[in-house]
Amino acid sequence: MRVLGIDPGSVATGYGVVSVEGSTLRRIAGGTIRARGDTLADRLAHLSRELSAAIADAAPECAALEAIFSAKNTRSALVLGHARGVALAACGSAGLGPAEYTPSQVKVAVTGYGRADKPQVMRMVQRLLGLAAPPPSDEADALAVAICHGLSLRVRARVSRAPVLERAP
Repeated sequence: MRVLGIDPGSVATGYGVVSVEGSTLRRIAGGTIRARGDTLADRLAHLSRELSAAIADAAPECAALEAIFSAKNTRSALVLGHARGVALAACGSAGLGPAEYTPSQVKVAVTGYGRADKPQVMRMVQRLLGLAAPPPSDEADALAVAICHGLSLRVRARVSRAPVLERAP
């Protein structure tokens, strides 16, 4: 299964597509989309075009986004919300209803520790995907979101196939 992960940002949005086949994880695609344009509308339109093209190229089967957890100020939160809206719209246009995970959920899934720092996440993404070097920060975060969702789907599939045990009277 191909899983798209997105780490939305107002300046840089990371994306990554991971193939999850049994216990094997493989990076299919990834990158960072940097904001371009003079106005917020121009920057959001650029993000929409680039993210839609990345989705079309990689053909993921499902998607997940990092949930907003906090922002330093109201304006930053609002602009981040716009970028998330563009990411959600791009996923919706591609027929992908994205799941959402908090940063701590992603960190636990990838590193085993919910308060891991960025370098730890980058190194674990490198190790889990068998990459020669850690990916750039925004891409690593997106790949981590994809890994988190892929592993979550794998666990849910196992649970749904597990036999139901009856309780003793």
